[in-house]
Amino acid sequence: MRMIKLILAAAATMGVLHAAPAFAQGAQCGNTSAGFEDWVADFKQTAAANGVSQSVLNRAFANVSYNRPTISADRGQKSFKLSFDAFMKKRGGAAVISRGRSMKAANQALFASIERRFGVPAGPLIAIWGMETGFGSYMGSQHTMSAVSTLAYDCRRSEYFTDQLYAALQLVSEGYLSPQARGAAHGEIGQTQFLPRNVVRYGADGDGDGRIDMVGSRADALASTANFLKGHGWRAGAGYQPGEPNFVAIQGWNAAAVYQQAIAYIGQQIDGN
Repeated sequence: MRMIKLILAAAATMGVLHAAPAFAQGAQCGNTSAGFEDWVADFKQTAAANGVSQSVLNRAFANVSYNRPTISADRGQKSFKLSFDAFMKKRGGAAVISRGRSMKAANQALFASIERRFGVPAGPLIAIWGMETGFGSYMGSQHTMSAVSTLAYDCRRSEYFTDQLYAALQLVSEGYLSPQARGAAHGEIGQTQFLPRNVVRYGADGDGDGRIDMVGSRADALASTANFLKGHGWRAGAGYQPGEPNFVAIQGWNAAAVYQQAIAYIGQQIDGN
């Protein structure tokens, strides 16, 4: 995946990107590829009317096409229906715990800094990092703009991904996202797999270099993940197992109950408490 450099402007002193205003939804959705090109044309007109510049639209949609692997992935998330033990086995939970402990030891200063700043300990961050991309080893091969556009067009979650598409256009407009960028099947970006709107809302500079790079900087990806959890109700010092106060923040990360349980369990095994 091509590195995405997120160079901060006015938000540089805070090291956090901020949300953009909401935009109106575009054209009629569809469930096959047949109407996709017409939808893109209509969406670009709507986006232009909502204030997105024509040059940004032309650059962002230059190589966009209906992405069948995205639809296949969206319809085929069967692992989230597994039992906890089966899910952990399928997703390599034991290996994530083992390597995660080593990653915690090797990055003690980074995790201590993130916990001071956001109140989130290493365990759940490492669990998410390991489960999402194998600690940054595989971040996806799908064309990001095509993936997000396909899901915005698709009727299953059109409104939700239309908002993600506007967020992606914001990132392109500000030079934070390359129109050629590649990532996960749903348009997720970087080492902990942020959707575009979450990059806008929660992206944080973790290494202090004045930019946010969710792909090339583990510090930025992990700080952003901690900021996401804090934004979803994380309270410093509280527990994060099911039934404890911070489990609600983990629920904000992923809607699948088995994934939530895995993050909490793996995090606990890494944190050792």
